[in-house]
Amino acid sequence: MANKRLLDCRASDFRNMTGKELKQSIKASEGRVIVSEVIGAYTPHYPTVSNAELVAAFGTDLLLLNFFDVFNPSFQGIDAEGSDVIERMKELTGRPIGLNLEPVDLQAKSVEELTVIEEGRIASKRSLAEALRLGFDFVCLTGNPKTGVTNEEIVKAIRLARAAFGADGLIIAGKMHGAGVENKAGSGITSKETVIDFIEAGADIILMPSPGTVPGITVDSTQKLVRIAQNHGALVMLTIGTSQEGADTETIRQIALWSKMTGADLFHIGDAGYHGVAIPENILTYSITIRGKRHTYMRMASSILR
Repeated sequence: MANKRLLDCRASDFRNMTGKELKQSIKASEGRVIVSEVIGAYTPHYPTVSNAELVAAFGTDLLLLNFFDVFNPSFQGIDAEGSDVIERMKELTGRPIGLNLEPVDLQAKSVEELTVIEEGRIASKRSLAEALRLGFDFVCLTGNPKTGVTNEEIVKAIRLARAAFGADGLIIAGKMHGAGVENKAGSGITSKETVIDFIEAGADIILMPSPGTVPGITVDSTQKLVRIAQNHGALVMLTIGTSQEGADTETIRQIALWSKMTGADLFHIGDAGYHGVAIPENILTYSITIRGKRHTYMRMASSILR
């Protein structure tokens, strides 16, 4: 398809996009793309609609599934089972769907008791192949709290993901917080060297915390890393992944403005506002702050039949 900025894309456009085309579409939108993380393992916030549909209705461009086991695929509120879940979710939301997989480091030195997670949530050759088969549009290699994910394991997982998804796949990689690993929290979460390592391994989009979401992460320090990533051909997604998705709207607005100042390309909001989903009003505030009511309302109002 011809290059088209994501702001102007509708459900039919997303249907035909490769990961490479999706990256170009995001880039063309000049820092006005909203990503919402959702969990389908919990009861939906409102029982008659899935959390995926809820965040789509409030202005989300890209959906990112968390706590999703690729070997036991299900999502509460989505009327499909097994291998049909992701296809049905695309039909109901009209959005590209991505997946979190976690590059767990079994040798990581932890600062707290770590959580043992299911095989289908861990980044591996087998799980990545299954994610591709299920129809995910992109993969995000990151860590939830207390999982022991390290940057070294993320590099290995990026290489596996590139082999599985091929040249046209879209790979996001990075950490939103320390994930329970000693000396890898706060300003130690990422660095210039880490960003370059991720890109050289094959990452398309570098994930890092938004200013104000993690201790020591400032506009200035983040802006420098954003420039490094973009100068090396990658895009950058800044994240609200420390439960501030459940804060007041003024906090969300401030984080959004700080994040915008860094020059990032995508803006993520996590799933811990309510149980498994951001507070919907915060998604709306985030979107309006990043790109105004015009683009927010068009995304909210556009029919999935377009």
